[in-house]
Amino acid sequence: MTSDTETVRVVPVRHYGRWLTALLVVGLAALFIRALLASPNLEPATIGEYLFKDYILDGVVTTLWLTLLAMVVGTTGGVLLAVMRLSANPVLRGVAWAFIWVFRGTPLLVQIIFFGFLGALFPRLTLTVPFTDTVLFDQPTSVVVTGTVAAVLALSLNEMAYAAEVIRGGILAVDAGQTEAAAALGMSPTLTLRRVVLPQAMRVIIPPMGNETITMLKSTALVSIIAGRDLMTAVQTVYQGNYKVIPLLVVAALWYLALVSLLSAGQWFVERRFGRGFARGGVR
Repeated sequence: MTSDTETVRVVPVRHYGRWLTALLVVGLAALFIRALLASPNLEPATIGEYLFKDYILDGVVTTLWLTLLAMVVGTTGGVLLAVMRLSANPVLRGVAWAFIWVFRGTPLLVQIIFFGFLGALFPRLTLTVPFTDTVLFDQPTSVVVTGTVAAVLALSLNEMAYAAEVIRGGILAVDAGQTEAAAALGMSPTLTLRRVVLPQAMRVIIPPMGNETITMLKSTALVSIIAGRDLMTAVQTVYQGNYKVIPLLVVAALWYLALVSLLSAGQWFVERRFGRGFARGGVR
């Protein structure tokens, strides 16, 4: 069989706009970096001097364990709240909804300050045996709820509200037939949630919870308002004494960038682990 058709030469599409945009962005970035380095107030020597100081490193450690503790407590409580929100019991649904409404509806900074001044509302924390005069615990609130404890309470309770909605969305993303099949096999609701629903929901839950962890790390800077002993508190203590505000803020920014980069890498690996077997979409 013969054909008189000519051979078609394939010519790739020229993306001139893409290259022009890239050059523009690179040029603007270069101008910004040049202006930044030319500023006499940046003081690179001061940045290097304070970057690894003991009190700065102590603040970094406090920031890390505040993030870890808040996420562990927040995620655990979030699972409980998500289950309550999906419960057939209207009382449990109402309590969970009210908790989420309060802690999502008020700024985190307000919550941190509120717990920091909890002693003004409850001067003493007292625990007694019901219907008796036996006192089991009685201490001033300011002794028990220190700045660090107030920070943990505020960060954890706030995270519980957001984690609950993320986890609830992940649970709802699992096909209802999975739960019905588990019930047909005689599995209890708790066992079904633990063995069937949550493992499948993790693929949906992990990305937003990874973002929540990164947000939590940065949100710990807010506890400096109540002297929470975190990285930002350490930086503020230093620059309030030597007035080197910009260099010390750069020190804090470098540490936050380093920690967020590590968390982002961990998030990427975890997402790959739980996303195995599922097609990935994207935009080119």
